[in-house]
Amino acid sequence: MDEEYDFIVLGTGLKECILSGLMSVSGKKVLHMDRNDYYGGQSASITPIDQFYRYFGKQYEIPLLEEKFGKLRDWNVDLVPKFLMANGELVKLLIHTGVTRYLEFKPIEGSYVYKKGSGICKVPSNETEAMKSEMMGLLEKRRFQKFLQFCSEVDEKDESTWKNMDLRNIKTNEFYDKFGLEEETRTFTGHALALYIDDSYLNESAIDLIVKCKLYNESLCRSRKSPFLYPLYGLGELPQGFARLSAIYGGTYMLNKPFESIVYDGGKVVGVAAKNEKGEVEVAKCKQVICDPSYVDKDKVKLVGKVARAICFLNHPIPNTNEASSCQIIIPQSQVGRKYDIYICSIGRELKVCSKGNYLALVSTTVETSDPEADLQLGLDLLGPISEKFISVSELYEPVDKGTESKVFITSSYDATTHFESTCKDVLEIYKRVVGEEFDFSKVKHTLEVAEQE
Repeated sequence: MDEEYDFIVLGTGLKECILSGLMSVSGKKVLHMDRNDYYGGQSASITPIDQFYRYFGKQYEIPLLEEKFGKLRDWNVDLVPKFLMANGELVKLLIHTGVTRYLEFKPIEGSYVYKKGSGICKVPSNETEAMKSEMMGLLEKRRFQKFLQFCSEVDEKDESTWKNMDLRNIKTNEFYDKFGLEEETRTFTGHALALYIDDSYLNESAIDLIVKCKLYNESLCRSRKSPFLYPLYGLGELPQGFARLSAIYGGTYMLNKPFESIVYDGGKVVGVAAKNEKGEVEVAKCKQVICDPSYVDKDKVKLVGKVARAICFLNHPIPNTNEASSCQIIIPQSQVGRKYDIYICSIGRELKVCSKGNYLALVSTTVETSDPEADLQLGLDLLGPISEKFISVSELYEPVDKGTESKVFITSSYDATTHFESTCKDVLEIYKRVVGEEFDFSKVKHTLEVAEQE
């Protein structure tokens, strides 16, 4: 391998494929490798269903599977299901790069939050829904309605719309105080509307909360049923779409490539070593590397936790979701005496991920005890009868440095959330470190609807 690449990307997870696509579109010479023979890595979709059983090491007999679950190839099972915000940054990246031409999306039918004593409740995202919500008393509904109205009228770039509040310097908890919101209202606003993953946001600037609440409502207006979208045939279509994009712009892909190591000289990356077809180790030269945590030595990353996931096969919609064929449910940690939220997502036949009459449900959370399944149990209890259940535990890694010296930029592992907000944040932060400037979303001129028509 005598030629030198601007970037070598290791791993074909969604984050790596997005960054590979963005670099290729910007004219960089990209080589993309994966030790696996399929796209997606941890964010892959597995089909048919017997392949999914093999992945988890479970015994099966194809005739029995067909009798129970229908056509095996009707199933596309995501290892890490996540929803896209209809007006969020991942959709904007899809539009900017033109990857939407390879994909078709459908809206998720419902967005819910769990409240102790009330069970599963619809997330109220605008003034009208606030007045109908079962989550609040009449006086609290009016206070929350005023809060949402204020947020909708704020332009974060125009301080004249801030109504004499210094929203950049007011902490979120103080901002809640100004509207007199009760503790439980603050909880579902922060975790189910603004989609924060913990309560540290309460001590951060209120303007960020307002932007996130507006994003939720704008996304809801775009897809109507909920703020979330999902690609037909599962999330595995997303990394493949970005891989096609990279290839169109000259990117080179090598699947099933026996990776050996990242090669450094004086602490800075100079290439990637891998075996060729003869079993000989060759070094592909490069200026920079983007990779997932599995491709680097352990001293390059730090373990920050573990995620427990239960992928469940159901033959019914999740109870108390108005028979929604697809939905997200967030169980805020404070409602069930935990440190971390529990996330549930459900998808059905209309999204081309399972056979007729069946549903896929994921329950996920950050591990807190020595029994990961027990950490998931409160979510599993909401699903009703479960036909089949697959439990996995993944380690959560983050890079120990930003990669600006070594020129090795490492993505973080996928967290427990069932939405892409933290994933996009990681991608855009790495993009900024690599390129030296933030991704310019002003270049995104079209809406998703226009992009689909093109």
